[in-house]
Amino acid sequence: MNVGFKQYPLVFIAAFALAVGLNACASMGSPDGGRYDEEPPRVVSSTPLSGSVNAGVKKINIRFNEFIKLENASEKVIVSPPQSEMPNISAEGKSVKITLYDSLRANTTYTVDFGDAIVDNNEGNPMGKYTFSFSTGPTIDTMEVSGTVLNAENLEPVKGILVGLYPADSTWADSLFRTQPFLRVGRTNGMGQFSIKGVRPGRYRAHALQDMDGNNIFSQKAEALAWDTTAFETSQRPDLRPDTVWLDTAHIDRIRMVPYIHYFPDNIVLRSFLEEGQDQHLLKHERKGPYSMTFFFTAPQDSLPRIEADDFDAGRSLLVEASARRDTITYWITDTALAHRDTLQMRITYPDTDTTGVAVPRTDTLSVVPRMSYARMRQDLLKKSEEWQKEQDKKRRRARGKFVESENPYAQTFLQPLLRPGASIAPNGNFTYEFTEPIARADSSKLHLSIKKDSLYLPVPFLLLPDPATKRRFTLYAEWEPGAAYRFEADSLAFISYFGHPTRSIVNDLRVRPEDEFGSIFVRLTGGDGDADTSRVVQLLDSGDKVVAEQRARDARADFFYLKGGKYYLRLFVDRNGNGKWDTGNYDARQQPEEVFYFPQPIPLKERFDVEQSWDYRAIPLTQQKPTAITKQKADKQKSIRARNRERDEEMKRNSKKR
Repeated sequence: MNVGFKQYPLVFIAAFALAVGLNACASMGSPDGGRYDEEPPRVVSSTPLSGSVNAGVKKINIRFNEFIKLENASEKVIVSPPQSEMPNISAEGKSVKITLYDSLRANTTYTVDFGDAIVDNNEGNPMGKYTFSFSTGPTIDTMEVSGTVLNAENLEPVKGILVGLYPADSTWADSLFRTQPFLRVGRTNGMGQFSIKGVRPGRYRAHALQDMDGNNIFSQKAEALAWDTTAFETSQRPDLRPDTVWLDTAHIDRIRMVPYIHYFPDNIVLRSFLEEGQDQHLLKHERKGPYSMTFFFTAPQDSLPRIEADDFDAGRSLLVEASARRDTITYWITDTALAHRDTLQMRITYPDTDTTGVAVPRTDTLSVVPRMSYARMRQDLLKKSEEWQKEQDKKRRRARGKFVESENPYAQTFLQPLLRPGASIAPNGNFTYEFTEPIARADSSKLHLSIKKDSLYLPVPFLLLPDPATKRRFTLYAEWEPGAAYRFEADSLAFISYFGHPTRSIVNDLRVRPEDEFGSIFVRLTGGDGDADTSRVVQLLDSGDKVVAEQRARDARADFFYLKGGKYYLRLFVDRNGNGKWDTGNYDARQQPEEVFYFPQPIPLKERFDVEQSWDYRAIPLTQQKPTAITKQKADKQKSIRARNRERDEEMKRNSKKR
C-alpha cells in the first residue's frame, strides 16, 4: 500500500528533514569530540593537611579534582625517612591513598615525594613535582639538599640509586652506614640528580646506596655505594629564577623572574662504585666439545680452583687458560683418551662466599658432559667426508678424464689460525695469530718473514712469541717499515696442537700502512696541582667510550701517534698506587675510588694532521665533563601537557577551508 507524506504529522516530517541535513553535513566534515582536557590534576584536600604538625596518622588520603593515576610509582615515589616495611601507595579514582606500616618517630618530618608520577587518568597530563609532608612534632622541617651521583669509573649518571644523610658531628658516624638507615633519603633520576626534602637544619654527610636487600644499610659488596668525605651545613636564601611565558609552541611572550627559596648545598657530587671482592660463586660450567671445559665465576678468583678425580690426574691431563680477571677459566683436556670420554667425573674446590660474606673453600662434585661427544663429532666428520667424496665422484664422471683430484678436507683436522687485526696494521702495531686449540709445538725453522723490495721478497728478522696467558695466541714482531709490503709464510706442520692437529702451509701477504694515512693527537695537561705527573694516565677513547690507546703522562704531556681519521675523546685517571689501572674504592678502609676526568668536547682528527690539545682537567665540575655523545645513560623523557586543543583548532580551520 502506498502511503504519502500528507498522512504523517508535521513533526515527523521536520525530524526527517533534520536527519537528512545532518547526514549531508557529516559527509562534508564530522564534528569532533569537543575540546581536550589540558589542565593538570590539582589537590583539593587531604587528610591530614600537607604541612600539618603534631600529626600521628599512618593513613593519608590526598584528593584531586579529577581521576588520576600513578606512573612508575615504584621508581619515582620516595618516602622519607626510609621505611623498613614498604608502605602501600595507590591511586583510587580521584584519590591517592598512603598507608605507613612502620612506627612513627617522634618529632620527625615525613615526606612523600611523588616527583612527576601523578598524571590525570584520561589525557596523562602531569601534575608536576609534588611532595606531601607532615610532622609528628610541633614544627616541620623544610630544608632541602641536592646534587648528582656519577659512576666513579666513567662519570655516567647513576639512575635510581638512593641518596641519604647522616649527621656529620656524631662520634659514631663512621659506623652508621653499616648499622643505621638514613635520616632522610632521595632517589636519583635519569641524569643522576637527586633532591632530599624535609631536612632539619644542621651538619650532614651524604651517602649513596644501591640497596639490593631493602634493609636501608650498606650490607653487601654487591651494593654500589658512595660517600662524601666533606661535611656540609644546610642553609637557604631568597633568590630569583627565570620563567619563560610562551605565546605558542614556537614563540616566547616574555621571561619573568620568579622569587623562590634557594636551598643549599645544591651541588653535591657523589662518585659511586662497587668494591673489589664481590661475592664469589660458581655461576655455571660448560663443555662445548670433547677437548675443553669452562667454568664461569661471579667474581675474579685470587687463586685457581683445584680439580681432583679418582680416575685421572688433573695436573697432567689439563691445561689451564684463565681470563685476565680469572672469572672465566678454561681447562683444555690434553689427554686425548680422556677427551674422548662422554662424561668426566670430578671434584672442583674453589672459594665461595657464605652467608656472612666470608669466602670459604667449597667442593662440588660434577659430571661434565660435552654438548657434542667425540663419537658424535667423528660421525659427523665421516658423514661430511662421504658426502664430499660422492660429489667428487659426480664431478669426475662429468669431467670425462679431465678431472683433477683434490684433497678431502674432512679426512684430517687441520688448524687454521685467525689473523688479527687483519692484513694491514699501523707502523707501531703488530700482527697476531690466534688458534682454536692450544699449541704444543711451534717449529721456528718452518717460519719465514720477508719484505717486498721491487719484485723480490727479502728475508727480515722477526720474532713470533706466544701470549703468556694462553697457548693459542702468537704475536709477530718486526721493525716494520711504513708503507711496506711483507709476506709471512709457515710451512706445513709448523704448528701442532696438543691434540695432534697440525697446520697446513700458511702464506699471508701483509701491509704496513704509510704514515700519511694517520694523524696524531698531542695532549698537554695543565692545572692538576697536587697530582704527581706520572700518576696521570691519559686514555684516548672512541665514540663508544672504549679505550683506543693510553699513555702515562710524562712532563705533563701524553702523545698519541698513528691514529686513523675520526672523532676521539679523552679520559684521565689519577693512578694513586701506580699499578697502571683504575682502582675502585673501599668503605671500611675509607678509600675513595681513583679520580676520573673527561675532556668535555670531542677531538676531530684528519689524516696527515696533528692536533695539539691543552687540558685543565680540574677546571670544570665533574657533572659537566662527560660529552653527551658518549654518555649512555640519557635523561628521563620530560612530561609536558600537549597542546592538543591548538592542534584541534588548526585541524578544524584546515577542514573549514576545504569546505
